Amino acid sequence: MLLSGSRLIGTPIMGLQTGTKLAVTKLPVIDPSNLKIMAYEVDGPLLSERPAYIRIADVRELSDVGMIIDSNDEFIGANDVISLQKILDLNFQLVGLNVIDELKHKLGKVNDYSVDTDSFVIQQLNVNRGLIKSLSDTELLVHRSQIVEINDHSITIRAAAKKLEAIEKPTQVVYMNPFRQNAPQTNNRK
Repeated sequence: MLLSGSRLIGTPIMGLQTGTKLAVTKLPVIDPSNLKIMAYEVDGPLLSERPAYIRIADVRELSDVGMIIDSNDEFIGANDVISLQKILDLNFQLVGLNVIDELKHKLGKVNDYSVDTDSFVIQQLNVNRGLIKSLSDTELLVHRSQIVEINDHSITIRAAAKKLEAIEKPTQVVYMNPFRQNAPQTNNRK
């Protein structure tokens, strides 16, 4: 199921062991190489470490009540997992990035995204158009397959209309209709 990324901010994290709310999600930790949410920064009164994170791998289920984890022991610090620390060091923030096409035309800025809740991979970007473009269309949806490059300052997507190369005109084929005769028929009725 696809959910808006902003909808997952403030999601309660419920402990299976105690059945109570342990924390809430604050910010996603997104791997820019594959646009996958690896963890969420969390906040709550029961946390022993700040900042604290919950890895997506430790979430048992995402349900109507929130993210369900085994216990309070699932929360980790920034230095507890090396791969998470590397992504945190990148300080990658998806929301607010400029979106341009291959021809270097600015299309807008990312204001939200859609997440596949089974894999936590970002599938679509919601792009707010600039002031002039927003008069005709307010938002642009960009599927992840359109993304060409992601860097610290922008996301490059495929250009909507590429210049067409000269295409050879095919030779015209003439088809003969077997029911049509070339000579007019004479009326031989008597």
